[in-house]
Amino acid sequence: MTRYNAGVTEAKWQKVWDDQQTFKAAEDPSKPKYYVLEMFPYPSGRIHMGHVRNYTQGDVVARYRRAAGFNVLHPMGWDAFGMPAENAAMENKVHPAKWTYENIDHMKGQLKQMGLSLDWSREIATCDPDYYGKEQAMFLDFLEAGLVYRKESWVNWDPVDNTVLANEQVVDGCGWRSGAPVERRKLSQWFLKITDFADELNTALASLGRWPDKVRSMQENWIGRSEGLKLNFSIHGVDGYDSLEIYTTRPDTLFGACGMAVAADHPLAEKLAADNPELAAFIEECRKGATTEEAIEKMEKKGFDTGIKATSPFEPGRELPVFVANFVLMHYGTGAIFMSAAHDQRDLDFAHKYGLEVRTVVSPDGDGNFKVDREAYLEPGIMINSDFLNGLDNAKAKAAMIDKAEEMGVGERTINFRLRDWGVSRQRYWGAPIPVIHCDGCGVVPVPKADLPVKLPDDVSFDKPGNPLDHHPSWKNVDCPSCGKPARRETDTFDTFIDSSWYFARFTSPTSELPFDRAAADYWLPVDQYVGGVEHAILHLLYSRFFTRAMKKVGLLDIDEPFDGLFTQGMVCHETYQDGAGAWISPAELVKQEDGSYLTRKDGEPVTVGRSIKMSKSKKNVIDPTEIIDQYGADTARWFMLSDSPPERDLEWTEEGIEGAWRFSQRLWRLVTGNIEATADVASDEPAAFSKQAQDLRRMSHQSIAQVGKDIENFHFNSAVAQLYKFANAIGAFDCDGSDGDLFALHEALVTIVQLCAPMMPHLAEEMWQQLGGEGLVTNAPWPVARAELMQESSVTIAVQVRGKLRDTMEVAKDMDKAEVERLALELPKVKSSIEGQEIRKVIVVPNKIVNIVV
Repeated sequence: MTRYNAGVTEAKWQKVWDDQQTFKAAEDPSKPKYYVLEMFPYPSGRIHMGHVRNYTQGDVVARYRRAAGFNVLHPMGWDAFGMPAENAAMENKVHPAKWTYENIDHMKGQLKQMGLSLDWSREIATCDPDYYGKEQAMFLDFLEAGLVYRKESWVNWDPVDNTVLANEQVVDGCGWRSGAPVERRKLSQWFLKITDFADELNTALASLGRWPDKVRSMQENWIGRSEGLKLNFSIHGVDGYDSLEIYTTRPDTLFGACGMAVAADHPLAEKLAADNPELAAFIEECRKGATTEEAIEKMEKKGFDTGIKATSPFEPGRELPVFVANFVLMHYGTGAIFMSAAHDQRDLDFAHKYGLEVRTVVSPDGDGNFKVDREAYLEPGIMINSDFLNGLDNAKAKAAMIDKAEEMGVGERTINFRLRDWGVSRQRYWGAPIPVIHCDGCGVVPVPKADLPVKLPDDVSFDKPGNPLDHHPSWKNVDCPSCGKPARRETDTFDTFIDSSWYFARFTSPTSELPFDRAAADYWLPVDQYVGGVEHAILHLLYSRFFTRAMKKVGLLDIDEPFDGLFTQGMVCHETYQDGAGAWISPAELVKQEDGSYLTRKDGEPVTVGRSIKMSKSKKNVIDPTEIIDQYGADTARWFMLSDSPPERDLEWTEEGIEGAWRFSQRLWRLVTGNIEATADVASDEPAAFSKQAQDLRRMSHQSIAQVGKDIENFHFNSAVAQLYKFANAIGAFDCDGSDGDLFALHEALVTIVQLCAPMMPHLAEEMWQQLGGEGLVTNAPWPVARAELMQESSVTIAVQVRGKLRDTMEVAKDMDKAEVERLALELPKVKSSIEGQEIRKVIVVPNKIVNIVV
């Protein structure tokens, strides 16, 4: 064939891999293991280009490690619970399970088209009762171990999805899925005690050397470890309250206090609001506002002066007003703060707004006349206007203030964390039921493990707002396992992030009657290489790290960290297009003109080309992977995803790029098949002699083996692709003279480039391997060995200078004897003419680099 037929060939090799169960993994203590995992997809119905990039990168690593002699586990599953299925059920009158499993079937077919080296025998779906039943069992283990509790608390309520959201799921004050403004409600919720591991989760980040720095930094900021002071201010005029406890990380600025602020949910605020309708209304307004620190930082800061006064233990004669403020969070510290206007911009703006004193207590150089006006001073400095702290730098002042507070018995040195316990209750149907029963007599009773899984009922209705499990006529009504009297099931279901917090462990033994087989988990875990989007840096990754520790605490595992290596890939981007009315137009609806502009295919109208952004259905700048695979083949799509830019950066999708990838696959096919006949009878034994060009080609072969392997290990896929382009060019330029050495070198190069391309373009590589007469599957062939002696340059180019000026260059054998190099240099015509009639005083030879002739 002169043209490679991807459509026929790719289907053929996918069937061979399936029939031979090529990628089915099993524990093998005789081999080093390597567990490669990409973040599993939500079954939305179609894969997108982000999936193609993510799974291609992971697949290259899996195939390479397999060839390098590792026992590789590379599984796939589905993050199948969640609101989209429930929304689809309401919109399309279809059951969430039907919608989900139909999507899984379709997406599985699309993923198989990509030629991924996946062990499909381990496939899991989190909505399968066999999966979530094991999850329920673990929850009961956590409950018994004291890692679970239930309490009434203020929660983030999504009024569109009608469910609770964790703080991490609130983005700019809105629900992460619905986009609706989040409200505050008080509900009884189940919590996992992630805070029990806060310090450990923070400290252990330093050990994750194969994680991106930005991800570790994001987790560190979210955990928010701080060292500070808990301090009691005395307050007056409130029955039952004689003090207000605050937490601060800036105890050095206490003498600059201008007022106090408490959260709207603080018990003091609620007590005062009982007799103050205006305050009650303000608190209600606060509860409708932002709920996360990020969102609070951006909103207008408001306060309500309660009329109550507070006094610092260090300034008993100075009274400070107490506000209820919309920017103080009850779940951070004590829910109460002091404001130091001169040294916090938010406090300064608040002080100007409400007429509070601005007292400067930190000066850049200790100048007592230094004053803050409209811009807070936040830099290090020397204390002023601060009694016994005056003259200290503010770092020493912090320690001195804490020591003084502890000596006086009014405060204590405290380590605090921003991280809060994980609220896991969700008021929806399509999730794993929480396995407890509520009995009027016995209270909360765990479902016996023998009765697991607690399955979702199939006969549910989405006609009424809220959780269908709440108004199901029979499902929630059960007998108490303890006393036998009528009782009620818990109708909340788990946050779906629980499902993805342990799936990596289930993959090690997906048919086990336990959550996973301990021996299998001990063999395969931790995951050696995890691949996925940086958008999961906080939610999924932090929860998985906690879950691993929780599983260890109850005896299921013996590791702390689930993912030894993490790689976060960039997004796939495309230009955007709009018609004259501003409507978004998809690339498929356009025709490109010779001058590079676009017209609509339907009407021939011009469009405006916008900037390249992440592919998005709403902007219609998406490319359908199935259409690309049908037109060009999966290997072409894979190659382009690897070749265009460093994998951690965003990739710009272009038609020219994908066509260039397709042309290379065709060129490589012709390069290999066009030389098969000439090299058919090459002897397996290495010839005694090689021409210079054969030596050069062999050097390129072995340098490429080393370079491509190194690049794959370091996730430098685009560099590996560049090396393979260079290698292909060297093969194409090779003019075989028919000698044994030339034929051997050419055949070696052809076999080598096929093997090096195999992780990236596996179907094409299998077909070329077969054409070359390779034994078995190239997928099963070991990675070629780079011979160090063949990677070295056999000759070097040496510069020849006369009196320090370059006169000529010459190519000589590497490490040639100095005397011979000198002799050859002096015989060069240009050198002879430049020294004619002059006495040579000295010849300096720097081996393999330069000859300098001094006359």
